[in-house]
Amino acid sequence: MSYIPLSPFDLALAALLLVINGLISIGFRLGLERSIAIAAVRMVAQLLLVGLVLKFVFAATSPLWTALVALGMLAAAAYESKSRQERPLAGWHAYALGAGPPFIAGLFATFLAVAVIIGSEPWYAPRFLLPILGMVLGNALSGVSLTLDAFTTGATRERSQIEARLALGASRFDAVSSILQRALKTGMLPILTTMTASGIIALPGMMTGQILAGTEPIEAAKYQIMILFVIAGATGLAVAGAGIGAAFMLTDERHRLRLDRLAGRANTEDARRPG
Repeated sequence: MSYIPLSPFDLALAALLLVINGLISIGFRLGLERSIAIAAVRMVAQLLLVGLVLKFVFAATSPLWTALVALGMLAAAAYESKSRQERPLAGWHAYALGAGPPFIAGLFATFLAVAVIIGSEPWYAPRFLLPILGMVLGNALSGVSLTLDAFTTGATRERSQIEARLALGASRFDAVSSILQRALKTGMLPILTTMTASGIIALPGMMTGQILAGTEPIEAAKYQIMILFVIAGATGLAVAGAGIGAAFMLTDERHRLRLDRLAGRANTEDARRPG
């Protein structure tokens, strides 16, 4: 059993469903018609471009091209992570914390999945490595973005309580422990929700794609289970790394709160100016 190819006309028929979104926007005066159209055009262009690039990379099976594509994914992750945060850290720290933990955790989890569990030959075969890395990186990135945003927002909102704990002799990490705990829970929630809903409420994307491509449902389910385990593990590692890193960056070795290290502050009076 093989997959059924889609023609441009088939894609155009599917795109007609976006008219519903446009009508909703017009009916409720949301002003999203232009954004919907732009998002659709960008999505089509980006996915077709990625498809052409991956076709070349899959044919080459070169570790160099695979590494270049992975680095491109890292650069995109760094940009997306910072743009998703209301109050990111200033300078390069925002990119390092936003992209570093997801990429490192993603590489580790992807290598485990490809080289150990699947056992592809060679282990860097882009046909296996890049799609799995993309799924792992995307989910880990979402978790890290939520964690960092929750942590910086919580630290700003509870500045007085944190500084009171510090004044009473609490260490830098003890003072922000409650905020860190909430931020880590926030970052882990999406993947836990996905795992809970998979199968009964929704068929995950990878399983659906494999079934449409002709894979037996049981085998597709096995691959989806493996992928969700890998994604959950990578997300947990990335979220923990980003949360601890944020706690480290927003405090210093003298056990002071450093909100002045946040970027894009509307009111600089909120920032603590260390003496």
